[in-house]
Amino acid sequence: MFRAIADLEVAGQVYAEGWQSWSPVRIHRAGEVSERAPDERAQKTEWRPDKPVAEGVIQAEGVLVVAPPDGPARAWFSPRPSSEVATLRAAPDRDRLVISADGPVEQVQGADLAAVLAAVGDRLGVRNVAHIPPGWCSWSYYFKHVTEADVMENVDAVGRLSLPIEIVQLDDGYEADIGDWLEVRPGFGSLERVADRVREAGMLPGIWTAPFLVGPGSTLATRRPEWLVADSDAGTHWNRPMRILDVTHPAAAEHLTNIFRTFAGWGFSYYKLDFLYAGAIPGLDAYREGMRLIRDAVGSESIILACGAPILPSIGLCDAMRVGPDVLQETPDAQLDVENLVWTTGLRRWMNGRLWVNDPDHLVARPEIKDREAWAAHLEGYGGQA
Repeated sequence: MFRAIADLEVAGQVYAEGWQSWSPVRIHRAGEVSERAPDERAQKTEWRPDKPVAEGVIQAEGVLVVAPPDGPARAWFSPRPSSEVATLRAAPDRDRLVISADGPVEQVQGADLAAVLAAVGDRLGVRNVAHIPPGWCSWSYYFKHVTEADVMENVDAVGRLSLPIEIVQLDDGYEADIGDWLEVRPGFGSLERVADRVREAGMLPGIWTAPFLVGPGSTLATRRPEWLVADSDAGTHWNRPMRILDVTHPAAAEHLTNIFRTFAGWGFSYYKLDFLYAGAIPGLDAYREGMRLIRDAVGSESIILACGAPILPSIGLCDAMRVGPDVLQETPDAQLDVENLVWTTGLRRWMNGRLWVNDPDHLVARPEIKDREAWAAHLEGYGGQA
């Protein structure tokens, strides 16, 4: 149930944080309202699944700021997001703006929007934020067709060209199916050899997973259906409806732990964990337990990048956080949506160095990408991971 927490003059800007990495984050002006999910799939995979945006309001998840042109700015935020993240709404009422929340929130003030967001970050932030060096990722060139040989070729190129790259991350495409992370698809090669070669070259081997998703035809789903959340629906990806791993099931939890212990044993030390929103569909306790299992398996020295992840509930669970959409979709003629990328990642800059290292996504440098220089300029001055 929502309760009113403030009644203000309608003026200035309203900052509304989104639920997860790919959710919209916006600065609204008087008279504007939040965009709503266009369909059921988007509600589940990009918005907060159980909190549709109400009509005629500005809606935020965990952080909402009202910043009048003459200051001061006021922010309301969820103080304990590991257990509860309030939905906040700003609703117009004649010439007033009524702020309401459906859970506990605290308030801070600052001189302007940037100052008050920094204050929120300081209140929520972690004590030590990791340093993450630059790296290379296979996704936006090879997509799902990547092979061991492709990775080896790029490792050799990094050395030959003396590129300042310290992480080589294998992305989606190696696995036999979603959920079958230790089984490689025919023709890929060997994960162990990839990790060995990257380490021999003096770099950190990285690997992608979507640890809480399970494909309906995977070995895991077929052999161990009791390890899945009952009647779970994580939305459609790879043209298939995805199920959710039940990390509260002891055997499923041990299975998840074994996957990441195996990766760590092979020498991987950088982990891109994708589509993490799915882990929170059963609840924040399940999500945080799943992330804790992974961290315990890979060790405190490994680097964890959270992607498609619930933002505030992930504080303290990851070293880096994707703070915007993917730079490229998996289509032959894909181009950068630089305006949206710069806008979204720019609005979340206040998180960088306070909650984690921000990941605005990577630079795609090949000549056919028209706006690569503009995106490179943004990344150069951003200060997060690239």
